[in-house]
Amino acid sequence: MILTIYTATTMIIIAYLLGSIPSAVWIGKKYYGIDIREHGSKNAGTTNMLRVLGRRAALPVFALDFLKGFVAVTIIELMQYDDLIGQNDLINLKIVAVFAAVLGHIFPIFAGFRGGKGVATLVGAVTGIYPPVALLCFGVWLVMLMVSHYVSLASMVAGCCFPVFTLISPKVNGSTAFVVFSFVIAILLIYTHRKNIERLKAGTESKTFIWKPRRVKLDDEERKKSGKEHDRE
Repeated sequence: MILTIYTATTMIIIAYLLGSIPSAVWIGKKYYGIDIREHGSKNAGTTNMLRVLGRRAALPVFALDFLKGFVAVTIIELMQYDDLIGQNDLINLKIVAVFAAVLGHIFPIFAGFRGGKGVATLVGAVTGIYPPVALLCFGVWLVMLMVSHYVSLASMVAGCCFPVFTLISPKVNGSTAFVVFSFVIAILLIYTHRKNIERLKAGTESKTFIWKPRRVKLDDEERKKSGKEHDRE
């Protein structure tokens, strides 16, 4: 029993550490000489990378953020070889791992606890638990983005669809923990996007065009300043 608790705790800690990998911050500093948290929306995530540095910078950030969420959850499968862990226990541990990974992305220990909103990491983690629901949510997100061009709105709508898809999916709607988890995620997504909601109401929210991303150019003085900060680090 003690070994089981120790192993499960270790898995959750690993999930947090994986979530803490600040891909946007590291890629921005190493390849572009800037701290992405000082530009645009000051959010260390895919959307801000797309707006500030373009598709070439945003794609690897999304891939890495998605992957760290996916791995954080799938490594929990190793616990199935423990005789004390049943299927319900496994799902519950995966849910805790999702929260740990997303918490790591929002408050990364490797980047001064200043991260992003964790949407890509969340998508990767949910995909690790039940891919069909994640794919349906991604479909909703993509359609909403193509129609509205607002990433924040697309994320909130997809997040609100998450519990709906969970309730109509026979493979997971029998798991009370997963159903509750889906509702909690929807609420958290709305909460973390509260500033975006204010900007949407005011008509000041920035639009994002997937095929023609806007690139914000840094002026020479700002580039020099960013370069000096990068050198000091």
